[in-house]
Amino acid sequence: MSFIKPVSGLSLGVLMLETRFPRMPGDIGNGETWPFPVQFKVVRGATPTRVVQQAAEGLLDPFIEAGRELADLGVAGITTSCGFLALFQKELAEALPVPVMTSSLLQVPMVEAMLPKGKRAGVLTYSAESLTARHLAAVGVAADTPVQGMPKGGAFFGHYNSEPRISTKELLEQEVVAAARELVARHPEVAAIVCECTNLPPHSRAIAEAVGLPVYDVITMGRWFVQGLRPQAWG
Repeated sequence: MSFIKPVSGLSLGVLMLETRFPRMPGDIGNGETWPFPVQFKVVRGATPTRVVQQAAEGLLDPFIEAGRELADLGVAGITTSCGFLALFQKELAEALPVPVMTSSLLQVPMVEAMLPKGKRAGVLTYSAESLTARHLAAVGVAADTPVQGMPKGGAFFGHYNSEPRISTKELLEQEVVAAARELVARHPEVAAIVCECTNLPPHSRAIAEAVGLPVYDVITMGRWFVQGLRPQAWG
């Protein structure tokens, strides 16, 4: 097997859903979000509807194929642009030749290990009704983890749908912050928030300031992931 790759210096490969909405700075799909080289690969047919509402049924093989293409190109590790792909964590990690972190939800057990006794991590998600115990179990998260989704028919849900209704960052942020406040109000044991949705990181600072808690998302995960894949050289 040859270790010479077509491209050098790629830190992270991102398996992208097939979408049409704009991706603002901080979003996983905006190249300016990342402080290191990233390679994107769109998985054709993997729309938000199929991945979220239909549990990515029939999409495992296309994701494996796309992941192998990224690995062959030379990426050091692979993530995805949707936290609901936690369902494929075991299968993708076993099938691909580089490390894989499918979902920001992988951070939940680590975050909870850092919290005081009796405190928990809460999950902010695109769709609470679609985030099932099966998704959580696939990445070692307890089924009774506090979860709060975006309102059906709201600005966030519409903006990031398969047929988007484009909104402003200000309106999206108001809705996201309101959801975070509701999560904390309903579950006072929540002492940190993990954002499942990869479109939430542009609002992570606003969430943290609104509820006064640490916030972790796919960008915090990706930076940690790559720091291990390509450790910093110290003089």
